[in-house]
Amino acid sequence: MKLICVDDVERVVKYTVSLCKKLAQVDDAQGFTRAREALEWVRVNPVDVALLDIDMPDMNGLKLAAQIKQIQPDCAVIFLTAFAQYALDSFEVHPSGYLLKPVNEEALAREVAYANARMPQKPHEHIEVQTFGGFEILVDGETLRFRRAKSKELLAFLVDRQGKGVSRREIFSELWEEGEYNHSQQKYLDVIIRGLRDALADKGVEDILEVKSGFLRIRPEKLSCDLYRFLERDPAAVNAYRGQYMSGYPWAALSESGLTFSRHGE
Repeated sequence: MKLICVDDVERVVKYTVSLCKKLAQVDDAQGFTRAREALEWVRVNPVDVALLDIDMPDMNGLKLAAQIKQIQPDCAVIFLTAFAQYALDSFEVHPSGYLLKPVNEEALAREVAYANARMPQKPHEHIEVQTFGGFEILVDGETLRFRRAKSKELLAFLVDRQGKGVSRREIFSELWEEGEYNHSQQKYLDVIIRGLRDALADKGVEDILEVKSGFLRIRPEKLSCDLYRFLERDPAAVNAYRGQYMSGYPWAALSESGLTFSRHGE
């Protein structure tokens, strides 16, 4: 585990870093008295835990934490404060915890152990779906390619529906905001669905899609998805959401608003 400590008081930094280096799970600990120097370090070095003073002159700990999260979303944040506990869980940066000054070794070990336990595990996922920002699906680490953009958008729409079955007419009304669902359009939708099935079959993952009685649905249990982890309140997924969801798909705007409200309304 790699840590940084940021406090504008040098003796506090040196003391806290010395305590961190005594912890068995800590491989490296770096100290900084200036927030911007810490940010430069974070941009080029992996950091698992950031111990941040809240009250600093050049940049307070809350702003620093937010910027660290933008660079490394999975980095856990532990605030250092001279005051009693207050509503840390209301902060948008979703801190792992807090430590009262002066920091003692037992409390530090407890908070670092808690942050370590909550650290997201990163096993290699067979099927990984990314919805934050743009939409992508990866199979064994390789991006799945589609011959038709609408086939990819159809999969994105089914992922957004979280396993709920949708009819062909509903698919048409969402993916084509204007137009009559006539015989010609029904045939074209058949082509789009076939394109989706072919793309999945090429990678041997066609079982994530269910087509039954005129309805289509995704099988959420068959894949790993940042959206689904967010909805389960996984801390790493919540921190990874930066306000953009399935960019480029107009029908995703409503879901994006709900995610943004959920993240800021906790």
